[in-house]
Amino acid sequence: MTITTFNPPVRTLMGPGPSDVHPRVLSALARPTIGHLDPSFGMMMDEVKTLLQYAFQTRNQLTFPVSAPGSAGMETCFANLLEAGDTVIVCQNGVFGGRMKENVERCGATAIMVQDDWGKAVDPQKVEDALKAHPEASILAFVHAETSTGALSDAKTLCALAHQYDCLSIVDAVTSVGGSELRVDDWGIDAIYSGTQKCLSCVPG
Repeated sequence: MTITTFNPPVRTLMGPGPSDVHPRVLSALARPTIGHLDPSFGMMMDEVKTLLQYAFQTRNQLTFPVSAPGSAGMETCFANLLEAGDTVIVCQNGVFGGRMKENVERCGATAIMVQDDWGKAVDPQKVEDALKAHPEASILAFVHAETSTGALSDAKTLCALAHQYDCLSIVDAVTSVGGSELRVDDWGIDAIYSGTQKCLSCVPG
């Protein structure tokens, strides 16, 4: 095998992600590397956190980037908010609701599934019925915009239901941040994660 310099072809990316990255962003990747203890790194990180707070429409100080794909954000939320034996209402209307179920079960918790047809939004009435039937539930988890189908669910209504029944909310916003209305503070979202490579048009990871 002959190893040569890899020159990626120019593509127009039209899928759900990764998205095309602006040349200004790509050029930033060629700038000098600095260490994580460098004062300049700390200043840059503070700016990134401020910009992320704007993107998520939140003042929460625990808004920070993770050097990983969106799935790591999902695992971070579930692993930190769940304990073995907990009950979680999980909405599934596509692939990533199923991924949430897997995370719940890996944490030793029980997933109560609210199923909707793929391509359809999560039905708030079904969610309320599940919350009424399972008063032991401590978390409601759902995908705001399901990457696999493009279906957008009513996050504001679903989070209000979670709080009405004394549950926290975990929201997958991988495909919606920067592309659909999302107001973390106004809607009372408790835990949320996203990815850089979708509507934010940044490099993956």
